[in-house]
Amino acid sequence: MSQEIIDSLAIGYVLVEWMIRIIMLIVVPLRRSPGAARGWLFVTFFIPIPALIIYLLIGRPTYPRWRRKRFEKARQLLANATDEISHSKFCSHPILPETYAPAAKLVQNLGQFPILGGNKIDLLSDYDRTVDQLISDINGANHHVHLLSYIFANDRTGSKVIDALTRASKRGVECRVLIDALGSRRWARAIRNRLMSAGVQVARALPVTFLRRRSARADLRNHRKIAIIDASIGYIGSQNIIDAEYAPGLFNRELVVHVAGPVVLEMQAVFAADWYLETGQVLDDAAYFPHRHGKGSIMAQLLPSGPDFPVTGAGRLVVALIYSARRRVFITTPYFIPDVALVEALETAVLRGVEVNLILSRASDNILVGLAQRSYYDQMLRAGITIYLYGDGLLHAKHIMVDDLICVVGSTNIDIRSFQLNAEASLIIYDEKLARMLAAEQSKNIAASERLSQEVWNQRAVPVKLVQNIARLVSPLL
Repeated sequence: MSQEIIDSLAIGYVLVEWMIRIIMLIVVPLRRSPGAARGWLFVTFFIPIPALIIYLLIGRPTYPRWRRKRFEKARQLLANATDEISHSKFCSHPILPETYAPAAKLVQNLGQFPILGGNKIDLLSDYDRTVDQLISDINGANHHVHLLSYIFANDRTGSKVIDALTRASKRGVECRVLIDALGSRRWARAIRNRLMSAGVQVARALPVTFLRRRSARADLRNHRKIAIIDASIGYIGSQNIIDAEYAPGLFNRELVVHVAGPVVLEMQAVFAADWYLETGQVLDDAAYFPHRHGKGSIMAQLLPSGPDFPVTGAGRLVVALIYSARRRVFITTPYFIPDVALVEALETAVLRGVEVNLILSRASDNILVGLAQRSYYDQMLRAGITIYLYGDGLLHAKHIMVDDLICVVGSTNIDIRSFQLNAEASLIIYDEKLARMLAAEQSKNIAASERLSQEVWNQRAVPVKLVQNIARLVSPLL
C-alpha cells in the first residue's frame, strides 16, 4: 500500500472521528441530565468510534416500542389491582398526620399505590435466618408462591429455596419464579431446568440476545427482590437468593422486610405486572388479591420505579424526603453515586441544620463504581455530612430513615442506575416504632464502621485522586 493511500485513510479516519464528536455533541444532550450528557461526551472525546457503538446499544434509557406498548397494559393491570385493593372493606385508609401526608401523596402519584394501614412488619437482618424464614413460609403455602429476584444462584442457598418450591409444587401450590436474565445468567439454565422439572413456572426478565427480535438492552435490568406467599405474606429488601459469602472472605450484609397485611397486595400487583411483561400471562384472578383483615397497625405503601414509568420515581422520592427532613437523615447503601439534585438536597439539608449521615460499605464488588463513589467523599465531608465506612463485609443493605418517622427499605441504591435504569421496588413505612427498630440496625452498622475524617481523606495520594475523579466523570454511565 502506497504512502498516499495510507495518508488518505488516516485523514479519513480523523474526519470520521470528528464527525462523530460533532454529531454526539448535538444529539447526546437531548433528553438527558447534564451529568449523563457530560459522561457520554467525555468518553466520545477520547474514543469516539467505540463510544458511538456503545451509545447505539445502550445510549437511551428506554425500552423498545413493543415493550412500552405492553407496559401500558401492565399499568392498567396495576390500576385494576389498586382499585381492587382500595375498595376492599377490610382495607384501612388511614388519615395521615401532616408529617406523613406529603410523602404519601408523592409516592402515590409516582407509583399509583395508596398508603394502607393494618400491616405487621418485621426487619430481618440475619442473612441465613431470612432464608430459613422464607423457606418456612413457602413450606406453609396453600395456594401460590410468587418470587422475583435479580440473582437466583444455583448454590447452597438457591438449592434450599428450590427444594422448598419443589415441595410446594408437589402439594399443588402454584409457584412462579421470575429472575433477571443478566443478574442470574451464570445459573439461569440450571435454575430453570431444576424448577421447571418440578412443575414451577419460570421466566427470565429482560433477556438479552442478538438473535431475538425482542431482545432487551443489557443495561436496563429488573433489580427487584420480592416474594409473595398466598397474598398474605411478603418479603422485600436487598437480599438476593445466593449464599451470603459473595466472594471468599467477603460476606453480604442485608436488610429485608417481612410483611403481613394489605400492602402485600401492592407487592403482588407489581409481580403480576412484571410477570405479564415477560410472559403475556395475566394474573388477575380474585385468589391473588383476596380481601382479608389487617394483621397489624403499621401504615405503608409500595413504590415501584424504573424506565417503564414516565417519571423517575425513586430519585425524586429520596430528594423530596431529604428536603422534608427537620432533624436527621440516615442513608445506608452499598453504591453512592448521586446526581446533581441529590447532592444539592444533601448540602441544603445540612445548611438547614439537619444531621445527615451516610453509612457506606468500605468494600466494593465493582472497582469502577467504587472509585466513582469515593470521588464524592471530599465534597460530602466539606458540606458537613458524616460518612461511616462499614468494614465487616459488603454492606449491601439499602434503606433510608428521615426524622425517626419515615423509613424506606427495598432494592434501590443511591445511584443513577437505580434512579433511572433499573426496575426497583421500595417499601415506604410510616411508623415511629418501626423507625426505632431501623435505628437499632443502623447503630449496629455504625458500630462496625469507621467514621471518615476530612484530614484522613485528604491524605490520599494524588494519582488516587486523579483516578477517582476520572471515574466520577463517567459515573453517569455506570
